[in-house]
Amino acid sequence: TMASPDDLKFQEFEEATDLLLADPGASTLSMSGSSSTAPAGATGDIKLDMSDDEGQEESSELLRGEKQTSGFWTFEYYQSFFNVDTMQVLDRVKRSLVPLPGRNFIKHTLQSSPDLYGPFWICVTLVFSLAISGNLSTFLNSLGSPDYHYRPQFHRVTIAAVVIFLYAWLVPLGVWGFLTWRQREERQQSGYSFLETVCVYGYSLFIYIPTSVLWILPFEWLRWLLILVAMVISGSVLVLTFWPVVRDDTQVTAFATVATIVVLHALLSIGCKMYFFQTATRTPVPTLAPNHTAPQLTNKTH
Repeated sequence: TMASPDDLKFQEFEEATDLLLADPGASTLSMSGSSSTAPAGATGDIKLDMSDDEGQEESSELLRGEKQTSGFWTFEYYQSFFNVDTMQVLDRVKRSLVPLPGRNFIKHTLQSSPDLYGPFWICVTLVFSLAISGNLSTFLNSLGSPDYHYRPQFHRVTIAAVVIFLYAWLVPLGVWGFLTWRQREERQQSGYSFLETVCVYGYSLFIYIPTSVLWILPFEWLRWLLILVAMVISGSVLVLTFWPVVRDDTQVTAFATVATIVVLHALLSIGCKMYFFQTATRTPVPTLAPNHTAPQLTNKTH
């Protein structure tokens, strides 16, 4: 005999029926398209396990980049700022060497995605470049002097590291803090973040790496010319970046802020040149005149 349509419908298992009778608060999920029916006396609400849906939503947030970032005290927060590729870093280095009027380094180059990878390695390379080039310059300047004995000056690496990293972190911190305070006082729009400020300062120092290598050449006029060129290029990157933020402030504050940024940058470059690449001062060796003869002692006898 053929089965009736009612016999083909999905039926509840006997175990589920017994469970509901024993625990009226239990819930069931029907597999049919129609609504499930619970035995009489069952008042519990039907609950669905949404763990899979939450996992899918979390994954979609990660794919869209909308997942909330970790706190600034965690390692994961800073890990994202080192997630850049080589071509992106090289492009930022190239743009820091060719500052163009109207091209804001943060707005047009960083594009709200600052990194710490480039500034960190630029500072490390500059530290060793200054120390090694300074040692070579001292050696070449004193070459040929009979009283000179070459000794590697490893303490210059430590001094260069302290100076460069303090400048690359403390000066941006001061600039960012001052600009944030002024924007709150004047009720202006939000400016740059601290990491964006550190990033633009780090990339602006790249020009000093080839400059420090060329400082080995023992020509004082060339060294000062290279300092001037490096200050103009790196200073232009900073001025073109921070001027749009301070120009809406009072005229005195705007010019004083930009002047302070330029002066601090100039002090760094001039200080590095004066300390690591000192002008050689040769001490003349006294020589006896050709017609000079040593006095002779004579004994007189009476």
